Amino acid sequence: MTDSTSTAQTQTPAGTPAEVFLTFLKLGLTSFGGPIAHLGYFREELVHRRAWLSDHAYADLVALCQFLPGPASSQAGFALGMMRAGWLGALAAFTAFTLPSALILLVFAMSAASISGPVGTGALHGLKIVAVAIVAQAVWGMAKNLCPDKERAAIAVAAVAVLAFMPGAFGMVSAILIGAGAGLALSRGTGTPVSGHVTMPVSRRGAAAALVAFFGLLVILPLLAKYGQAFAVADSFYRAGSLVFGGGHVVLPLLEAEVVQPGWVSPDAFLAGYGAAQAVPGPLFTFAAYLGTVLGPQPNGMVGAVIALLSVFLPGFLILIGVLPFWDRFRSLATAQSLMQGANAAVVGILGAALYSPVFTSAIGNMRDFRLALFCFVLLMSWKLPPWLVVVVAAVCGVGLALIS
Repeated sequence: MTDSTSTAQTQTPAGTPAEVFLTFLKLGLTSFGGPIAHLGYFREELVHRRAWLSDHAYADLVALCQFLPGPASSQAGFALGMMRAGWLGALAAFTAFTLPSALILLVFAMSAASISGPVGTGALHGLKIVAVAIVAQAVWGMAKNLCPDKERAAIAVAAVAVLAFMPGAFGMVSAILIGAGAGLALSRGTGTPVSGHVTMPVSRRGAAAALVAFFGLLVILPLLAKYGQAFAVADSFYRAGSLVFGGGHVVLPLLEAEVVQPGWVSPDAFLAGYGAAQAVPGPLFTFAAYLGTVLGPQPNGMVGAVIALLSVFLPGFLILIGVLPFWDRFRSLATAQSLMQGANAAVVGILGAALYSPVFTSAIGNMRDFRLALFCFVLLMSWKLPPWLVVVVAAVCGVGLALIS
């Protein structure tokens, strides 16, 4: 990933932005199942069918995106577009992969307020209930992968304890920092050299500029927030996007802290939108488009959706660009591996706390609600049904519960 190879890549791109856009539009319309499934779709389409890169290079890129904060599948798509057609290719990949689900959730947000009667309210209640099952599945899977030993399980529990005393975004940041420190103390990183190489049109100077922008916005946006609600919205969604480690579902507690606790979005509207986000293809981060639309204070509607969507994705892309030229060296350091192991374990605790509040406490009002949530969880875990299908089942069952009531 030297400057010389980057220059060569920039001068002779292998494809065109139009090709990248059409390829990722197909993926954006058909990629259901969350970030891990998305990465599988990418591999099948871009490595096997189109031969844009080798399996080895793809695995190297995926490792980078899973290591960094941000939406892993969208970061991988952004980087793949850049590899194929330069900076315009990166923009084309992001736009095409994100647009379908963002538009669907935008339309849902604009129509949700007008839904009434037992059918409409029952379906929305079913969407809130299915969120319990989906977050529980995410906690279960992440705990198996990221807390495989008693020490990291203890870090996850400690993160829950931190949030009990310090709820909100500050508590989450504190929990992640404490987890990273604990991981460093455990020193489980092997420092094993890694193989594989990813060539990107990013110079060291460009990477440094991206990192300056990433950290600069974390400082500047809170200062600007006092001068207008648009800046406050951008600040909240940017901060949430900066702290997502371990998978797209982790954005749930971060966004809840940013928009529900200040009173911008009601808990019911938040969970209904989160449930709907499980039924659409593409990245889970497009949930931000729904939230931006239903914000109480202006800007909301389409303007709010655009601000929220761009703000939540931007930090992940900036930090991806910032580390590309240095990745091969950094990820082989034992210290870096240890830090991330601890931070990822803390993330499991954060998501586990969110499973209880606000997800469970807001959605489950009686034993019938609990039975439906448990039924959806079994469909996900034992029957292995795709999340979008379970969402449909939950909505139908929610209508049934409303009619019975």
